[in-house]
Amino acid sequence: LRLIIRTKIYTLAKDQKTICMKMISPYLSFETERLILKPFEISDAPFLLILLNSPKWLQYIGDRNVHTEAEAVEYIQVRMITQLEKLGYGNNLVIEKESNIPIGACGLYERPGLPIVDIGFAFLQEYEGKGYGYEAASRLLKAGKEDFGLQKVCAITTKENVTSQKLIDKLGLKFIKIITIEGDKENLMYFEKEL
Repeated sequence: LRLIIRTKIYTLAKDQKTICMKMISPYLSFETERLILKPFEISDAPFLLILLNSPKWLQYIGDRNVHTEAEAVEYIQVRMITQLEKLGYGNNLVIEKESNIPIGACGLYERPGLPIVDIGFAFLQEYEGKGYGYEAASRLLKAGKEDFGLQKVCAITTKENVTSQKLIDKLGLKFIKIITIEGDKENLMYFEKEL
C-alpha cells in the first residue's frame, strides 16, 4: 500500500516568501509484483494523450476528442479527478516497476448508464500479452472489495474486442446481456462479478 506524496508551493502575500509543503494524498496507490497503480494526476497528461489516441483505444473504446496536451489535462481534471474526489477511487496510471515507464490505465469507474461500478483497462499495444492487464485488474478488484467496500463490479466491451473479453472472463466476470449506453450507439457486452 502506498500513499502519493504531492508537493505544493505556496507564496505568502505578506512577505512574499515561498514555502514548500509535502501533503499526503488521501488516495490509494497499489503495487503488484511488476506494476505500480497510482491515480492519474495532471502531470500524466502527456502519457494519457498517447493512450487515448492509440490505435486499439480508438478502435475498441472510441475517440474521446483529446488531441492536445491541454485537452488531456482537462480530461484528467473533469473525468478522473472529479470521480476520485467524489468516491476515493477512479482511473489509475499503470507503471511498469522495472523500467518506471507508464504502460496503460486500469480503474474502477462510475459510468452513467451502468448500475454498478465498472472495471476497465487499456494498455499500449507493445505491453499487451504480458499479463499486465490481469495483474493490474486483479489488484484493483481486491482493492474494490477490501479498501472501497464494493460488493459487485461490472465490465463492458464490444463484441469485436475478443482480447478484452478473454481478460474479463479470466478475472471471473460472467456475461449477463447485451446493452447500450445513452450517447453510445454501439451494442456492448455486459459482465458482472460478486466480490
